[in-house]
Amino acid sequence: MKPASFNYVRAESVDHAVHALADAGDDGKILAGGQSLMPMMNFRLVKPSVLVDINRIPGLDRVEKRGERIALGALVRHRMTAEDPIIAEHVPVLHYAMKHVAHLTVRNRGTFCGSVCHADPAAEMPMMSLLLNGLVHIRSSQGERHVPASEFFVGSLMTVLEPDELVTGIEIDVLPRGTGWAFEEFARRHGDYALAAVAITMMRKEGLASDVRVVMMGVGDIPMRLSEVEAMLEGHEIDQPLIDGAVDMIREQIEPNSDLNASSDYRRHLAGALARRALSDAWARTEMAAS
Repeated sequence: MKPASFNYVRAESVDHAVHALADAGDDGKILAGGQSLMPMMNFRLVKPSVLVDINRIPGLDRVEKRGERIALGALVRHRMTAEDPIIAEHVPVLHYAMKHVAHLTVRNRGTFCGSVCHADPAAEMPMMSLLLNGLVHIRSSQGERHVPASEFFVGSLMTVLEPDELVTGIEIDVLPRGTGWAFEEFARRHGDYALAAVAITMMRKEGLASDVRVVMMGVGDIPMRLSEVEAMLEGHEIDQPLIDGAVDMIREQIEPNSDLNASSDYRRHLAGALARRALSDAWARTEMAAS
């Protein structure tokens, strides 16, 4: 199929892009990687009157360490995220998660920020931005605002972004030295959207778990941070009975949807199995980091 007709603007700066969006009213779209947008346009699920291409804007393709945070610009591709030495050193859980993202052609063009903005409930980047305390930097012709990832997602393929707003970048946490981490995902084939996934980070202080973060996706309309499970684990040694209790709590708390790929009951079972493995691996990595 072919997209409906549209006007094309090649933005030369962020100001140029946001003013082009403002001129389009509620009917403009940003083109960065286009790996989700273009198929939707071809099927005429979206029919923007104006397509604003930001690929020529300088400075948006950088990964930068800023103190205890890492900034990823709007044009940082999945391939760049997977290969960047700053991310590999300071955010190993994200470096590892990138192995599960789509296929080579998609990783070459798709962007970290674009995936977060698309907000697919089975995509890795929204979940990782939530796990790593992401802060989304947003610009419009009216100014800028900064939205925590915990407030950014409102539903499947839905965020707080207004039609005239552009995400210029996202900041995420650096993981402190000694952090244990784990990422577990299951998909029918490598690169397919996940049926469920879990990501965990934790520290070990005086032999007890500290600063525990547990995030899941594929089990609801938006990525979920499981604060009650985190509280259950915080301040305890992560042994098998505690892991079993955490898995039971996870299965009680989530309410996955059924679809053509998996039933709700299967996703609930799968989420528990992935969490069991991830909790054990994250705790083991704290041991290795401390040794």
